[in-house]
Amino acid sequence: MDLEVLHCCNHVLGVSKPAGLPVVPDESGDPSLFDGAKAYLKRTFEKPGDVFLGVVHRLDRPVSGVVCFGRTSKGAARLSESFRAGVAHKTYLAVTSRPVGAHEGVIDHWLLKDTTRNTVRVVEPGTPGAKRAETRFQRLEDRRGESLVRLTPITGRSHQLRVAMASLGAPLCGDLRYGAAEPLPDRSVALHALSLELPHPTRPETVALRVAPPPLDIWRGWREL
Repeated sequence: MDLEVLHCCNHVLGVSKPAGLPVVPDESGDPSLFDGAKAYLKRTFEKPGDVFLGVVHRLDRPVSGVVCFGRTSKGAARLSESFRAGVAHKTYLAVTSRPVGAHEGVIDHWLLKDTTRNTVRVVEPGTPGAKRAETRFQRLEDRRGESLVRLTPITGRSHQLRVAMASLGAPLCGDLRYGAAEPLPDRSVALHALSLELPHPTRPETVALRVAPPPLDIWRGWREL
């Protein structure tokens, strides 16, 4: 696997995830980002035996962008706590299959996950099992019936950003699960984890990771990119 490394220190590994690659091994048996990252560390640092790597957050399989792992148990635990405490700041870019009407705003929903279908739906506040989800959005540009949008999740729920855009009547390009009319050629959805900033687990500094969207037609030609 050709792994793009964004940051590597004693406690943190930041990499770029291509769309279509699962973060961790799943029932498909396909190669995963986790396995590729472990192989990179073993090869680069000539590690004997198994290599520790802690998963601290994930991206959906059809989504591209920044992913952070912990290289030590201490690093993984403290990075995970940064996500739980809301001090890990994530920014995404999205292209919607229909125009977004509002220029900016906050989408506040209660989401309920159907684990058998791996889908999420908006439900009434207080529904048993539902979790509150908040997403800040800003429409950056429009073209040919599509919008380029910057998304900042305030909470971190499964499929949160995909459902948020669908709730505005503007599902992500390629996101057939949440209302897009047609797939993208590579079966991705037009959602990219552009940047991630979070405290370093052992030093008084910030780990800042950023990677540009992939060189695919859906991301080309926007003035803002």
